[in-house]
Amino acid sequence: MEAPSSAMNWDLTPFFPAFDGPEMRQFKETLRKDIEALHEKAAALPPLDPEHQAGWEAVFLTYEEILLRYGHLSSYVGCLSAVDARNEAYLKEKGQMVRMGAEVAKLEVELFRAIKETPEDLFSAFVDRPAFDDAQYLLRRLRQEARQTMTPEKEGLAADLDVDGLNAWGRIYNTVSGKLEFDMTHPDGRRERLPMSQRRSLMEDPDRRVRRAAFDGGNAAWETVEDVAAASLNAISGARLTLNRHRGIGHFLDVALFQSSITRRTLDAMFEAIFSELDLPRRILRLKARVMGTGGVAWYDLGAPLPLPDQERLPWETGKALVQASFTQAYPALADFLRTMYDRNWIEWEPRAGKRPGGFCTGSRLIGESRIFMTYNRTMGDVNTLAHEAGHAFHNHVKRDLRYYAQYCPMTLAESASTFGEMILTEGILADPAVSDAQKARILDMETGHSVIYLMDIPVRYEFEKALYEERAKGEISVSRLKELMAGAQRRIFGDVLDQGSEDPYFWASKLHFYITGVTFYNFPYTFGFLLSRGLFAAFRKEGPDFLPRYEAFLRLAGADTPENIARRTLGQDLESPAFWVGAIRSLEGPLNRLEALLPKIMK
Repeated sequence: MEAPSSAMNWDLTPFFPAFDGPEMRQFKETLRKDIEALHEKAAALPPLDPEHQAGWEAVFLTYEEILLRYGHLSSYVGCLSAVDARNEAYLKEKGQMVRMGAEVAKLEVELFRAIKETPEDLFSAFVDRPAFDDAQYLLRRLRQEARQTMTPEKEGLAADLDVDGLNAWGRIYNTVSGKLEFDMTHPDGRRERLPMSQRRSLMEDPDRRVRRAAFDGGNAAWETVEDVAAASLNAISGARLTLNRHRGIGHFLDVALFQSSITRRTLDAMFEAIFSELDLPRRILRLKARVMGTGGVAWYDLGAPLPLPDQERLPWETGKALVQASFTQAYPALADFLRTMYDRNWIEWEPRAGKRPGGFCTGSRLIGESRIFMTYNRTMGDVNTLAHEAGHAFHNHVKRDLRYYAQYCPMTLAESASTFGEMILTEGILADPAVSDAQKARILDMETGHSVIYLMDIPVRYEFEKALYEERAKGEISVSRLKELMAGAQRRIFGDVLDQGSEDPYFWASKLHFYITGVTFYNFPYTFGFLLSRGLFAAFRKEGPDFLPRYEAFLRLAGADTPENIARRTLGQDLESPAFWVGAIRSLEGPLNRLEALLPKIMK
């Protein structure tokens, strides 16, 4: 098999010295045998009863350790296949990981069988055993999930079918998107063919002509694979709906709510607040349109900076230094951790052909290390991505000494940590006395611009995905209908601030998040985390460094309680009330007012 490319920025040798080397092969084989042995042991036990508590305790503890090792191997393979989506050896290994994942899922089926019908008093006594200290919250979630499962035989079949069904469609999309290229025609007439992973940064270019060319060229490329994307989306959503029906799950949102660990009242309260406060993000876009000299904005303008003077590209070393300096000023422990990531080469950042689009933070709880994947194209948005993913990595770092069962973290809380990192970056740059008015305007533009993404773009994704599942329940959805659903959602949320005809009808195809098979509704948790982090940051501003121990307690509690309870304990806030969310949204008026006051000074 082919070895990892020496061009990779990150160092993956702490995972394994070499891809498919003897250490990796031995690790895989031992893990495979241990999964098989645990399955045999669990299958021989009757459902949990007073006589078999010790036996099931051993099974649950061994399962925890298997998850630790499986996560280590899966993260490693995921890192490699993200860097080089064209490498057949990596893709083959990723397929094998999916098959191993199906065997791990079958172990979970046995755990479900053990506790699904157990009387509450017996189950409570079981989870209160000393061996499960700090694991009670996750075990109770397992029981909740178990009560919405099919028979063990059907769940085992579903796990097998996931390999060549649900997950296979996700792998197809990842392969196609990783290999996809588009034709870019620059304003000077120069043409080049670029990997799709570079499109995002071009759509954040200060030159509107560049953005439009990247938008048009990218969508022309997505049109060539629209049937594959539509088939993948139909298969993924259809498989989920079928499984929901057989599992007795009443509504497709119930799964997303469970995965996010929040109540429907919390979700509804957040969106009630967002839709009642749309005038604020629309005001941000109207300001952008005025500065650009256009009547409104186009979809390809959303991530772009204002056309301010002295726009400059930011080399990688400059971007690193900006994040490091901001973290150092506000949060020394976070800065020390980031320096460790730099020094140990834990970040894959360089643009190159074959890289998967997007960015993420992953890692191994077995070795207690994180890795950041991104494509740095020298924009302030890329600097912000670095701060965002560093927030995720720090969250992992803070929890590194907890047992695996206590390190569970729903996306809603994970995204709070990442957005907190973004806000520290912004605050640090604004607080620097050496920063000019123009530079301050740029960072305020970034802060307000990102709020448009969280308060408008992501609600578009949420509204589209809701409509997708509602229509998919009636049958397959055509490419043309998917385009209609997406453009319609954009039009409803953005209103007349979005120029007529400038919607992005292929956003359903180009957005990776719709094709992630392990999580459904990979959208609203971002907005949840963004707004919750604004609540956290408001407390930080008020209390200063004294708040940071409470913040780290917040991070460590992610696997011990619901977001609602954690917010009550650490912030004294009620997430089921629209008032909290309205307050978080209105906190953006400060940066917007400050930006509006600065612009006349620098736009001369």
